Amino acid sequence: MPGRSFPINQRGLHGAVSVLALVVTAACRDGAPTGTTSVPPEATVASAVSAAKGKPAAAAPNGKGIGTLQQTGVQRTRYRVEYHLGQVMTGTSNVYLIWYGNWTNEPAPTIIRDLVIGLGGSPYFRINTLYPDASGAAPSGGLIFGGAVNDLYSRGPTLSDQDIKDIVLEQMAVQSIPVDPRGIYVVLTTPDVTASSGWAESYCAFHDFVMRNGGSHKIVYIGSPRRSPTRCAPQLIGPNGDYNADGMASLVAAELFNATVDPVFNAYYDKLGLEPADKCAWSYGATYTTPNGAQANVRLGNRDFLLQQLWVPTKKGGQCALALP
Repeated sequence: MPGRSFPINQRGLHGAVSVLALVVTAACRDGAPTGTTSVPPEATVASAVSAAKGKPAAAAPNGKGIGTLQQTGVQRTRYRVEYHLGQVMTGTSNVYLIWYGNWTNEPAPTIIRDLVIGLGGSPYFRINTLYPDASGAAPSGGLIFGGAVNDLYSRGPTLSDQDIKDIVLEQMAVQSIPVDPRGIYVVLTTPDVTASSGWAESYCAFHDFVMRNGGSHKIVYIGSPRRSPTRCAPQLIGPNGDYNADGMASLVAAELFNATVDPVFNAYYDKLGLEPADKCAWSYGATYTTPNGAQANVRLGNRDFLLQQLWVPTKKGGQCALALP
């Protein structure tokens, strides 16, 4: 939709400032997560510990905590993120992109590839180094682009959560992508595809995991903002010239972050079941204007992006920010 700008949200974006400045949001509002997700038995350990200490157990996350633009809900920055003794993805993760649908002549595959490459080791993504496991090992802030494959509607235009898992498993089975314990497998869909579990109603993207041969493999689902721009696109002029890909970029960054710090829903989340990226959903902090008139807040490589802020834990609780302090 060239030539038309779209307000990012009710919080607005403010003036041009330096990129990757540490900023704090007063309140990140969005819808609360819905539904349930099966988690490994070790996830119950944290609840037992909380109960033993006389504290109410936190609501468990389900990976769908990044709601839509139009939702309202509790103040997301109200509670601190707590560690529930579970696993994080330590070290560097490998990212594999599965482009589902017909992406011929679309710019998104190139833009998102460049995003993943630029995220690795950036001050933005290194915020995940603040989330260690019980042994003190933490994600490194590193990401490696492992490759991309195409899937031409193998499961039709309406996908269940199990369909999305099966798409990943089938690509593994035919060896289009490797079976990688350090992998995060991202399924991105064209505008004619939707997810039946509430896409554009209660969420715009989610992360999850699938079990294979006794191991858990992390997955991310990203729907097309072009299918529902008023709910899942922060602006209708993207800094890279394609609001669909630019809207996807923020969702990809947020869900990759959640996948590294809470991969199987038993590590880092608050009392409401909100994971670290969920707490800052649709908040962007200080921004600058790109040559095409779009708003951006992070420059990675040769590209500008408008990426949502991420939760930085502090002694007093935490804050939303665009870079490691």
